[in-house]
Amino acid sequence: MSDKTYTMENIGKIPVHVSIIMDGNGRWAGERGLDRSAGHAEGVESVRACTEAAVEYGVKYLSLYAFSEENWGRPQAEVDALMLLMFKSMVEELSNFMENGIRFVVLGHREKLSDELNAVIDDCMRKTSGNDRLTLIVFLSYSGKWDILQAAKRYARDLIEHPDEAESMLGMGIDGFDRYLVTAGIPDPDIIIRTSGEMRLSNYLLWQGAYSELLFTDVLWPDFRKDEFLSALRTYSKRDRRYGKVK
Repeated sequence: MSDKTYTMENIGKIPVHVSIIMDGNGRWAGERGLDRSAGHAEGVESVRACTEAAVEYGVKYLSLYAFSEENWGRPQAEVDALMLLMFKSMVEELSNFMENGIRFVVLGHREKLSDELNAVIDDCMRKTSGNDRLTLIVFLSYSGKWDILQAAKRYARDLIEHPDEAESMLGMGIDGFDRYLVTAGIPDPDIIIRTSGEMRLSNYLLWQGAYSELLFTDVLWPDFRKDEFLSALRTYSKRDRRYGKVK
């Protein structure tokens, strides 16, 4: 279907936050007899296409699951290639972020990243911090279980360090605990998309995705471009979100 078929009118309600589990780079490369790194490189083009579509159609938050904590167990050569690709992508895309009003954020267990990568991340986040057209979030060295665990530790530390506030802190609700997660201040995803035909969350946004709509597609990530992104938005607009209630 041509992307000209999609208009603001026929897509319907636009989600505030779209999140994508980018999967299938290795299979895409393998089907073409290429090294896995070629699939990761081609996947960057899909990131660019989806980011441009998100800006164009008014999505306010686009988050991407780029590298899980479990991914550190991959062959070292592949991990090194991925980290280099992320480094280069941030450097090369900075001018595009500034031109299009994109705020760039990286969330995850960043202590595991190299000093060089963390430095370019910090620079990109600082320079784009004032942009407000789209927030592009990259989850790097992230897992949902780690996120909940680190939040619980921070909560426990606050209880110890502020005993005079313990009673009110112990009585806080779900919204109060949200502020301990790495996504504090970011709305939960309205829809989580996973490419490549796999039908699982793979330890991603386990707390934040509790009521997200889920969409699984057989399209491999390097082939997931503007048409596929807009089709996902249209699918979302047809969903009836009840949050456990009756309408």
